[in-house]
Amino acid sequence: MAERRVRDTRTRLPIPVVALAIVAVLFFALPLVGLLWRAPWSHAWTYLSDHETLTALRLSLISSLWATALSVLFGVPLAWLLARSEFRGRSLVRALCTLSMVLPPVVGGVALFFALGRRGLVGQWLDHWFGIRLPFTLAGVVVAQTFVAMPFLIITVEAALRQLDLRFDDAARTLGASRWYTFRRVTLPAIRPALTAGAVLAWARALGEFGATVTFAGNFPGTTQTLPLAVYLALESNPQQAIMLALLLIAISFGVLVGLRDRWFGRVAELR
Repeated sequence: MAERRVRDTRTRLPIPVVALAIVAVLFFALPLVGLLWRAPWSHAWTYLSDHETLTALRLSLISSLWATALSVLFGVPLAWLLARSEFRGRSLVRALCTLSMVLPPVVGGVALFFALGRRGLVGQWLDHWFGIRLPFTLAGVVVAQTFVAMPFLIITVEAALRQLDLRFDDAARTLGASRWYTFRRVTLPAIRPALTAGAVLAWARALGEFGATVTFAGNFPGTTQTLPLAVYLALESNPQQAIMLALLLIAISFGVLVGLRDRWFGRVAELR
């Protein structure tokens, strides 16, 4: 009875709070409703089956998945370093690694261009020594998306690592397990929900990336034109097609987030 009474108390929110929450929900829902209202449903298949649309969708999926993989590959060790290691300047490193979350995307693209462009700080040597040119290529799209998406994974995984009970790692080390074995077989399985949630957030951010991509990689159909760039281009020449492409992008992201929300994000809350 006491547990039920506590649960009832938690679910009874003040009316002003509920009213404000409803306004917030409407704030997020109204733009989507506006798109659905103006969508040219009679020509939907024509717009969505267009060759350029399918090409942009394919490039978006390929580049965003690569960006997510790179975010996991480099972001998980970085999150582990920030969560478990004490070193001078750690707060500065954390701020640096999450800076792209608050930077205007165009600024991020400009920064990438002067760092990895053909005459950039590092890009000139990549071009001179290895013949690697990142700007205006699909690889450049992946780099731009990774730059803006990885911080979402770092923050999620670092928070889970900080909440994880260190006694499990200590027990594994006491039994003779190496640090690498403990990390692979104990730590990673324990934070798997957070890792999955962070990867999904990073993928969704990479899929919708626009500013850094168009600045660093350009907007070339069939090469670097992802779906968000195709939406922007269509908005100038064919607004109805832009609406359908926007709805396609929303449907993909929304479907994945809804499908994984209860399964993985709920488990992240349990970890905390």
